[in-house]
Amino acid sequence: MPRALITGITGQDGSYLTELLLEKGYEVHGVVRPGQALERTRLKHLVAAVGEKLFLHEAALEDSHALKRIITQVTPDELYHLASLTHVGLSFEQPEQTCDMTGMGTLRLLEIVKAMPKPPKFFHASSSEVFGKPESAPQDENTPFRPVTPYGCAKAFATNMVSVYRQTHGLFACNAILFNHESPRRGENFVTQKICRAAAAIKLGKQNELVLGTITSFRDWGHARDYVRGMWLMLQQDKPADYVLATGELHTVQEVIELAFETVGLDWKQYLKQDPRFMRPVEPSQLVGNPAKAKRELGWQPTVTFRGLIVEMTRVAMAE
Repeated sequence: MPRALITGITGQDGSYLTELLLEKGYEVHGVVRPGQALERTRLKHLVAAVGEKLFLHEAALEDSHALKRIITQVTPDELYHLASLTHVGLSFEQPEQTCDMTGMGTLRLLEIVKAMPKPPKFFHASSSEVFGKPESAPQDENTPFRPVTPYGCAKAFATNMVSVYRQTHGLFACNAILFNHESPRRGENFVTQKICRAAAAIKLGKQNELVLGTITSFRDWGHARDYVRGMWLMLQQDKPADYVLATGELHTVQEVIELAFETVGLDWKQYLKQDPRFMRPVEPSQLVGNPAKAKRELGWQPTVTFRGLIVEMTRVAMAE
């Protein structure tokens, strides 16, 4: 039975990855924040598996001693590092914490893995935010990093360190440069979920309006289920490498609004209110990925369309 360890296991990606690995016969271990109640996370439907094929360990990414203890006890075959402060806008308010957890947290894990007699295969969830304002589109594995947010800077550092440890220490270490990927399990502070939940709440009479910043921003949006499958495929290869996981399609925030409100049968223009307070200081532009390498070498490609994603998120919000 292969054994995997996941940081950030209670997040959107962590929960989908846990399901995938359990289906494939893995023993899954996860790192959770101290005191975190499982019943209030995205793993609550897997409570029955805890203690049989799913095991949870408490540690903060800032605590290298606790991380080392967990990793050396578990001795995983594969380590999926998903944990970070993932909200880009919040990174402007908490830049030090973002860099410590997202950047230095990755380095701490690499140091622990490097010292093990049999290092596990290491996966790092990078982000399209490393590209910031790229000079060309679409972006691929060779596009220079030009981050414009504290989160993007932290991810760029972490991504480069993974490459350094792969090249210098011979670790099987991979970066997935993940473009935006959503699902019904997305946090409510992310724009797609905010929109879908607002459309549902307005339809149900629980909310009166949707308040947003700019709605003309473009993003490359896919489904988290597809992206975690790409993560697993990366660690099944003979040689480690970095891959862009993306749809290659650009859509605007306004398109998300239109689809969500169409799903519930409402005219979005009657409910949208724009507020300058929700505008980011610096907005990445033309972030669209080229997943050709992942398609060619991993046999990976998205299976959920943009429309299918937004409709699913809105319908789940209606049912909750």
